[in-house]
Amino acid sequence: MNKWLVSVSIVLAMTAGAVQAAGDAAAGKTKSVVCLACHGPDGNSPNPTWPKLAGQHPSYIKKQLGDFKAGARKDNLMSPMALPLSAQDVEDLAAYFSSQKRAPGTAAADKVAMGEKMYRAGNAATGVAACMACHGPTGIGNPGALFPRISGQHATYLEKALKDFRSGTRTNDTGNMMQGVVARMTDTEIAAVAQYVQGLR
Repeated sequence: MNKWLVSVSIVLAMTAGAVQAAGDAAAGKTKSVVCLACHGPDGNSPNPTWPKLAGQHPSYIKKQLGDFKAGARKDNLMSPMALPLSAQDVEDLAAYFSSQKRAPGTAAADKVAMGEKMYRAGNAATGVAACMACHGPTGIGNPGALFPRISGQHATYLEKALKDFRSGTRTNDTGNMMQGVVARMTDTEIAAVAQYVQGLR
């Protein structure tokens, strides 16, 4: 599984090229007024249960908003917020949030060792792939492959997202890759890697 993920990631990285939002960041800033209560005025959410959008790839933001609109991803707060957005609204919001600077996070010291091991090497004994195979050594992701930037993301949000993929509550990952990766992860491993990623920069 690890070798397969690495191979796929390399191919996607070579073919991805630069992916830019076609939207208007200034218009996106105006439209983001409805988003700031949860995600903050610059996309750095004050509540760790909600994701930081600052610095996220525009392609990934557009996919998630599209999935919320279409019902492929469900959330009691986000689904109704995304529903009325036009295609141009989505482009503009993606342009705005992707242009913002993500505030760095700090990892819990007692979870760094295990988190780093899971992120960089996975768990060969249980068949868990390394996170960096898709998200890169610094967690910057791959916009062409729709692999999000995760470095500096809130650990609380990441932990919930991983558990949602594991339980099947969330299924909008490309090719079911995340569901496959987390299927054999323990709660302890998930908590550790989430903390490590929070401090990754």
